[in-house]
Amino acid sequence: MNWDIVIQRLPEINQAMLETFAMIAVAIPLAVLLGTPLGIWLYNHAPSGIAPTPRTHAVVSALVNMVRSFPFLILLIAIIPFTRLLVGTSVGTAAAIVPLTINAIPYFARLAEQNMTQLGPGAVEASRAMGATRGQIIRNVLLVDAKPALIGSITITTVSFISYSAMVGLVGGGGIGDLAIRYGYYRYETETMIVACVLMIVMVTLVQWGGSRVARWTDKRVTA
Repeated sequence: MNWDIVIQRLPEINQAMLETFAMIAVAIPLAVLLGTPLGIWLYNHAPSGIAPTPRTHAVVSALVNMVRSFPFLILLIAIIPFTRLLVGTSVGTAAAIVPLTINAIPYFARLAEQNMTQLGPGAVEASRAMGATRGQIIRNVLLVDAKPALIGSITITTVSFISYSAMVGLVGGGGIGDLAIRYGYYRYETETMIVACVLMIVMVTLVQWGGSRVARWTDKRVTA
């Protein structure tokens, strides 16, 4: 293999890494910022929730499932007119952030709902018995007790969407995926493809390791 090609591609590799970081750095915080309230709503208004509204919950839950389960590549192409309307273009890093965020919000919302559901009804019922309001239960009980699980869910979401960010290369979205397609696939530069794969693996490994450490540090049940 001719690894001199990789040295020649270092500027493009660095640029691709920056583009991937930019996608994740925007899409994941937005997913957490918007997905957490949506997850809380789904938990609160479930049939067994704090303020059950079964019919409304069924409609919102179905919409969340629909967007979350929609194949990302098809979603990426289907919302090109909306992406162009929002950011003025359908290619590049800015355009890639739009479908990533739209897909990540319901993905994280469902994880957040599950995190709170797994806490069980005990703490909520005890808080109600002491006269806590719904807002106090959410802020001081649900979000506090579910913090380690939510951090784990953020980690899972980040890892998943690092992989999703590679798909946007198929439509000129930039990032590591775009690098692998342009040089590794179209130009048969195997070395560049290998480097792109290794970089993706390193990114995922670091995110998973860091997220697990933070989740463990915030878990009150872990003493060691």
